[in-house]
Amino acid sequence: MLLLSASLFSLSAHAVEETSFSPGSGVQRNVNHLKALQDWCKQVTPRLPKVSLNECRTSRLQVSSGKSFKGLPLMTRDFSSDPKLKRARKVLLIGGIHGDEKTATAVVFKWLETLAKNPTQEFQWKVAPLVNPDGLLAPKATRVNARGVDLNRNFPTPDWDKEALKYWEQKTKSDPRRYPGKTPVSEPESKWVFETITTFKPDVIISVHAPFGVLDLDGPAQPPTRFGRLHFNRVGVYAGSLGNYSGMHQETPVLTIELPHALNMPSPAETARIWSDMQIWIRNNVSVRKK
Repeated sequence: MLLLSASLFSLSAHAVEETSFSPGSGVQRNVNHLKALQDWCKQVTPRLPKVSLNECRTSRLQVSSGKSFKGLPLMTRDFSSDPKLKRARKVLLIGGIHGDEKTATAVVFKWLETLAKNPTQEFQWKVAPLVNPDGLLAPKATRVNARGVDLNRNFPTPDWDKEALKYWEQKTKSDPRRYPGKTPVSEPESKWVFETITTFKPDVIISVHAPFGVLDLDGPAQPPTRFGRLHFNRVGVYAGSLGNYSGMHQETPVLTIELPHALNMPSPAETARIWSDMQIWIRNNVSVRKK
């Protein structure tokens, strides 16, 4: 009887072990996510200012449904709002849509740390620190993705077919850094952002760039006066831009934060001040949209 019980226990333990680490199991998925994050961090952090490998590894970023053209995952992290709130504002925070704007990704990592320190959030967040990993990881970091497309000119604005390529040819003199692509949302990265906006339904989108050192706003909200040392100054509306698509035509405000330098980080105090001022602006100026 004792031998039979021991045998049954052994079989049961073996079955649990097999089930726990079967390809479709939750445990195995967690292991796969952790490995993917570690591999991703090893590639990304050497290219980023002031972001350590350990900081990236402990960020708890998850593999999203999106991938770059070269197959790198677009990593995200979600933060739930305080459950006591009936309907919290939803914020989509993205960085690194241009791969050579390295601080635009690094600053989002610092804000990820800040979010992780708070057990409850006033807003519901979806954070994607690096939308264009192929651009960042090119031998020399590039604004465009691996197919040479400016992702921030690839969104489906109503005037895209008429204006995007014409503007590129006539106004930029076919500048390869600003090529909008052959068709809107032709790129896996811009398509993922487009689909995320559709499914997540943010009340506001915060897009971090560099190096113009200003704030810009597209869409139905009162613009901020300043975040930290950054003052509001409109930089223009372009066919295929995220601000034009989401802010002007989908009526979801897009707040663009242009950091002063693409390679040199703002001080920790300035990074914290921009974050704090942004929170206040969202609280006072962004409405919960009717879905």
